[in-house]
Amino acid sequence: MNVETRMYREAAQAADVVRTQIGANADAMRQLGAALRELSPRVVVTGARGSSDHAATYAKYLIETHTNALTSSAAPSLSSVYDTRTDLRDALFLAISQSGKSPDLLATVASAKASGAYIVALCNSPGSPLAQIAHHAIDLHAGPETSVAATKSYIASLSAIVHLLASWIESEELLTALRQAPALLDQSWSLDWNLAIPLLQPAVNLFVVARGFGLGIAQEAALKFKETCGLHAEAFSAAEVQHGPMALVRRGFPVLAFSQSDDTRAGIETLAQDFISRGANVLLAGGRTAGAITLPVIATHPVIEPMLMIQSFYRMAASLALARGCNPDVPPHLRKITETL
Repeated sequence: MNVETRMYREAAQAADVVRTQIGANADAMRQLGAALRELSPRVVVTGARGSSDHAATYAKYLIETHTNALTSSAAPSLSSVYDTRTDLRDALFLAISQSGKSPDLLATVASAKASGAYIVALCNSPGSPLAQIAHHAIDLHAGPETSVAATKSYIASLSAIVHLLASWIESEELLTALRQAPALLDQSWSLDWNLAIPLLQPAVNLFVVARGFGLGIAQEAALKFKETCGLHAEAFSAAEVQHGPMALVRRGFPVLAFSQSDDTRAGIETLAQDFISRGANVLLAGGRTAGAITLPVIATHPVIEPMLMIQSFYRMAASLALARGCNPDVPPHLRKITETL
């Protein structure tokens, strides 16, 4: 039944997309890496909306853990609404977009370029206005994506970010891990997360939690729950959720937790136990906690694991949408390209 939805079919293509992207972008990424080493940016600013902004969260953690560059998200309204200009001399501005057409993102990028930023665009539309503005435009090679919900283009953004960073810092470790990603994405697509569906089908609200490299996919999963399943979900850092949001947890409250195999795992497992002690129903992807429903994941380099987990999630979400009576390809009130002003 799933195979009849565009979301399902397009998400299933992610491994081939990444496989193509790595080869097609090899020369461009080497050139970009050399340019970034020469630039040696003091700060990195990201610009994106929606799923692309969740990829930017992933970029923040990767860049800040592997370089000395402070990384922060731009507020597009500063350029598109308030007409302000920030001093971005010696800064790298990383713009991420599926269409490369959103007016507020284009205004932000144009303002950043005028303020001295070096513009790198990760975009699935190589002839777009965004690609034309950029100093370096990297094609995501995700191909046509007609379902409103971004899937393969999101994973393509994650893989392009890893490729960019590995080329910048000349990390053979990251490049090796990235080259293994397509085969692991294929395996991740085949993993069975259907244990989550009976728990989430009747749900009204839930938390999605992660930390570090995984926070961006928690944001992405929460968005997909909303737009494809009609299910209100909020993403939190595993550190932040322990403050005010914890007051909402009652018996039966569902929680989905992502945990990559790095120094954040112990904290996620402890948090999962805390949720369980309060009566929550916890779905745990990565790690093990007594009382949690364990979702299968593939262990590899912790930088790559988030893209594998979100791939397994997409397959489950496509099934959950149908189980909840939703059409994941055409969510109500949404369209593929959102032209925010």
